[in-house]
Parts: sequence; structure tokens; C-alpha cells
Amino acid sequence: MNLGQLLLAALMLGAPGNPGVPAPPKGAGGWNVVFVLVDDLGWADLGCYGHRWHETPRVDQLAREGIRFTDAYAACPVCSPTRASVLTGKYPARLNLTDFIPGHLRPWARLIPPRFNQQLPLEEVTVAEVLRKRGYATAAFGKWHLGPRPYFPDHQGFDRFVVTFGRHFRFRTVPPQTVPPGTPQADFLTEQAVQFIRQHRNRPFFLYLSYYLVHIPLEADPQRVQYFQNKPKPDQGIYNPTYAAMLESLDRNVGRLLDELDRLGLREQTVVIFTSDNGGLRQRFDGQGPLVTSNHPLRGEKGSLYEGGIRVPAIVRWPGVVQPGRVCQVPICSVDWLPTVAHLAGAQVPEGVDGVSLVPVLQGAEHLGREALFWHYPHYHHSTPGGAVRWGRYKLIEFYEDGRLELYDLREDLGEQHNLAEQKPRLAWFLRDLLHRWRAQVGARMPELNPNYDPQRAHLWGRRPRRRPRQRPASQKTSPNQTS
Repeated sequence: MNLGQLLLAALMLGAPGNPGVPAPPKGAGGWNVVFVLVDDLGWADLGCYGHRWHETPRVDQLAREGIRFTDAYAACPVCSPTRASVLTGKYPARLNLTDFIPGHLRPWARLIPPRFNQQLPLEEVTVAEVLRKRGYATAAFGKWHLGPRPYFPDHQGFDRFVVTFGRHFRFRTVPPQTVPPGTPQADFLTEQAVQFIRQHRNRPFFLYLSYYLVHIPLEADPQRVQYFQNKPKPDQGIYNPTYAAMLESLDRNVGRLLDELDRLGLREQTVVIFTSDNGGLRQRFDGQGPLVTSNHPLRGEKGSLYEGGIRVPAIVRWPGVVQPGRVCQVPICSVDWLPTVAHLAGAQVPEGVDGVSLVPVLQGAEHLGREALFWHYPHYHHSTPGGAVRWGRYKLIEFYEDGRLELYDLREDLGEQHNLAEQKPRLAWFLRDLLHRWRAQVGARMPELNPNYDPQRAHLWGRRPRRRPRQRPASQKTSPNQTS
């Protein structure tokens, strides 16, 4: 490398330890990060993603003030694995946490899914641990779903935490909190977040706010449900008034959070990330219950490897850096959030991370230089066990029951209606080989043939026995700054 190239590289790298990241406004100790994770929010559910009936003005405003990704993906079509990928930057297959905890059971199906971790191992380095080493205050509020009490956020790098369980209006908390009767869980979580921001307004903080909205059961304020019942609906599609009211509640709470950042003068030094843990749910996995939402024009839903199961909304507001209103088609994944947040904080990314920093894209780049994105979901849910790879404009799905391949050109066929595997066999086999090599690299566990396979009962679901968690993991992390 000549002197000119060295000088150019130095300019591109920026400040030592924080390459390419501009400093926050004068007086700020570092970029604050607010990470909002929504449960089961579909790619097509928000106004800013084209929905014509739901009302989400505050999230739409966030998109106008930041960057909206059209090709953002969850690392898994169900919640626990994606949450683990957000916190660790690793693919679920590498973590051997490939289904929601504890998972489904299909006793007579063709395949027996592999056993998987029932918690996020304490040995894994989380984004909270990375940032706490940089002097950040860290907090997690809401749904955790990454293991029982010995594996809670206080043992994964979070100084303050409240984990919620239950329904949207009847829920319990760990640690126990005083909650007025009838308080919506989302309102409670937003209040916890607001209090944390107020308490740490004078130092950098990382807030992981995990709403239970918009997961079933469908529950919302009856008056708002009535409003949507009376609102005229388009001729085609699924338009559930209760679900719409839940989205409105989510939107209102996000707005309250943004307003608090403004009130405290923290907008210009806070990066806000908004995304979902998997695609939208059309109906329960067993075909029971009401129709919830549609992911149209995407095919499939939560629990499947079609785009409707893994493509999610993703919005980032980074004042002074991200061009407001930008729409980005670069494919990104939930494994990218840890390296991105670490990059923002000037922290070192842990070894073995699968994701890449999105900072260059947030600053205007149109590519990441990544070869492909991968999925491994060896479980039954809204589909059968399978794996997938996205390589440029093409996506291949391999179904593990029979080895069937489906190849789609997402640029021309977003709805995945035209299988090109027979028309482009060389490309299909190339991507299949790429997927197989990736599975070997990450140690992905495969399903096995079921000796009890019964074609007549293969579609039936069974009950998984409850497991009693260990009281204390063998390798227990401690949290010296733990507070309730």
C-alpha cells in the first residue's frame, strides 16, 4: 500500500477504536442506543411499509426521520432464536438455539427435530456486556424468552431489567413490580423505559425494549377496537380490528418514548432501532383462532422460511448521520445488530460473530460486501423443517423431509410464486452446496427420520413435557451492578 492509500485508509477509519463513526453532539459521552423489538410484527403491517388500513403515524414518522430497510430479515421465523441472534450477533444454528423455547412437538411426523438449547448459554457474549465494558448503562424491559431465571438479563450484561410474562392486560413481572389493575403491558414497559432514560440521561445508555405486542392473544382497548370495527375496510385482505388496535397501542407507546427523548434533549445523541423478531402471524400454527393479519405481497407467515416468515420491518434513526427518509434495499439480518451497536459505541466486536456492522450502509453505502444470508429451521411450525439461503437477488429453500428445492428470483417474484429450480438447475445446486457448506461451518444440527412416522397422524401436534430448570447454571455470570 502506498502513502496515498495509507492516508485515504486513515481518513476512512476515523477516530481510533471507532472507525467511521462521527462523534455525538458536544457534551455527550457517546451515542445512546434505544433498541425496540416488536413481537410478531409483519413486514406489511405498518403504514410506512404500505399498509392502507392500520394506523401507525409515530412509527411512520420515525421512518421519515431515519432509514427504512425493505430487505431486513430475522435470523429465524420464530422468536427465541432471533432474540438470541440480536443479542449475540450469531446465527441461531451456531448457538444451537433454533426454535422458540420450549418448541413444538409433532410425534408422528416424518422427521424428529434435533434437540436445541433451552436457554441462551451464559458463555455467549451479549451486546449488553460489550457496551457495559464501554461504560454504558444497560437495561432490558419486556419479553425475554431466552431461558428461565438463572439465564435472565441480569446474568447477560444488563444492569437493570424487568421481565414480563402473561397476557397484554394480565401479566406478572420479575422482579415483582406494583402494577395498577388494568394497566396494559406495553404502557408499563414504556414507563420502565422512560424512567431508565431519565435516570441515565447524563451518561451513555443502551435500552433493549422488547414489547409483547403484537403477539396473540388478540387483546386491546374495546373503544379502539370499536373504532376499527367502524372504519371502512379495503375489499381484499385480512383486516382484524383488534389487531389494528394493538398496532395503534404499539405506535402510541413508541411515540411516547420518542417524545421523552425530545423532552430530555437526547434526540440528537440517540440512535433508535425499531424491528421485529419474525414475520407476521396469519393464524395460530394449529389453524385455530381468528385470522390476524396478512403479509401480502409476501408469501407465508411466522414459522415458515418464505419471505412472510423472515422478512421484517427495520427502521434506524441516527440524527445528523442517516439521511432522513432514505429507503434502503441492502439485505440485512438480525445478526447485524450487535456489530452495528458495538461499532456505534467504539467497542470491540466479540470473536465468532456472524453479523456485520451496518454503519457504512447507515452512512450511505449501497452494499455490505457479504456473500449471502442463511437460515436453518429444522422444526415443524407453519411449515416443515428446512433451510434457506439468499444470494443476491436469488433465494433457495431446501425442505428437509424430501430434499425438495425451491428457487426464487426475489427481484422479479417477491411473492415466491414461480419456482425456478428446474429452469436454473446449476444455480439451484450451487446455492444448495453453499447452504450445505454453511451448515457444516456453523455446526447446524439436522433432523432425523422418525421411526414412529405415521402418515395418517403426521399433521397432529403433541404436548411437550415440562422441564424443571436447573436452579443455577454450572457457569454462572454475576452482575455486580444488578438492580431491580
